[in-house]
Amino acid sequence: MDKRIFLASPHMSDEGYELEYIKDAFNKNWIAPLGENVNEFEKAVKDYTGAASTVALSAGTAALHLSMLLAGVGRGDMVFCQDLTFSASANPIAYMGAEAVYIDSERDTWNMDPEALKKAFELYGRPKAVVVVHLYGTPARMEEICAICREHDVPLIEDAAEALGSDYKGRKCGTFGKFGALSFNGNKIITTSGGGMLLCENESDAKHALKLATQAREPFPWYQHEEIGYNYRLSNISAGIGRGQMRVLEKRVERKREICETYEKAFTDLPLEISPCLPDSRANRWLSTVLLKADCGVTPTQIIDALQAENMEARHVWKPMHLQPVFADCRFVQVAEKSVADDLFNRGVCLPSDTKMTPEEQQEVIRIVRKVFEQI
Repeated sequence: MDKRIFLASPHMSDEGYELEYIKDAFNKNWIAPLGENVNEFEKAVKDYTGAASTVALSAGTAALHLSMLLAGVGRGDMVFCQDLTFSASANPIAYMGAEAVYIDSERDTWNMDPEALKKAFELYGRPKAVVVVHLYGTPARMEEICAICREHDVPLIEDAAEALGSDYKGRKCGTFGKFGALSFNGNKIITTSGGGMLLCENESDAKHALKLATQAREPFPWYQHEEIGYNYRLSNISAGIGRGQMRVLEKRVERKREICETYEKAFTDLPLEISPCLPDSRANRWLSTVLLKADCGVTPTQIIDALQAENMEARHVWKPMHLQPVFADCRFVQVAEKSVADDLFNRGVCLPSDTKMTPEEQQEVIRIVRKVFEQI
């Protein structure tokens, strides 16, 4: 195929909403990380998610880093973190000089196993924070995880970078913890080119985060600093893209879910299954992921290579953090005899999930995947 079919790529609105807001910023000369677009983008995300407060930032990783700072994580502290995730969930723990303890997944969501989280508390005591991830937009078992964190009076940080538009029991992902992080990277369900958002459960934390994100300048007529600050604010131009993208977010969610449902129907007779979702949740299906049945004769690499040969992008499921060389010395907690995260990594595949992919192009993806199985 001449045209590249991406895993996920930026999808601007057909109506040109993004350019409308960018042009307005240019006309008003609000190019810096300040202006109407930033304020209105924060408001749009706040209204959509129901978060108490929002702070627009340069990246989802910046939101996670500020969450650690606001939660009081320091050098030598322990942080319990979901194991099956992208490294951005874990890197801020290292930024703080803290020690990560990785928590295995459970099979019904592929996210943090509440039983493994309980075991971590039993083994290691009270951490400074817990980081849960809504992997590929699938909500974690938030009721159980929140209850465990409340029982031990530990702040919960939600990495909802992949989960904007996902619901758990009617509530938006990212709003259950003391802090939540969203990402607007180029491959996310909506984008600001690069950017993120911190969701806070109270206004005082949001104000402190805003101060830290703007170099921690104190309210003096000169530049005075009493704590270390960061250059983490989102630009007014990028926020203009975000404002336009928010107007088509639900369209993108519905298209992602439609893509996933199409794969599910097409593969009912193959030895694979779509990643699960709890019945009381709505996953945005940011990426459509499948799990190959054990000993089915096909590996994730075979599917990825077959698609790549046809100019279609696919990839392995995230490699668990406890298997990453940089985190080799960190502790890992599991309750299953064999690590669930390891098994998901070994058998999982992320299929092309681009919202610009046509139905005909998706049928080509399906044809190639089926062909791999026909050749065994």
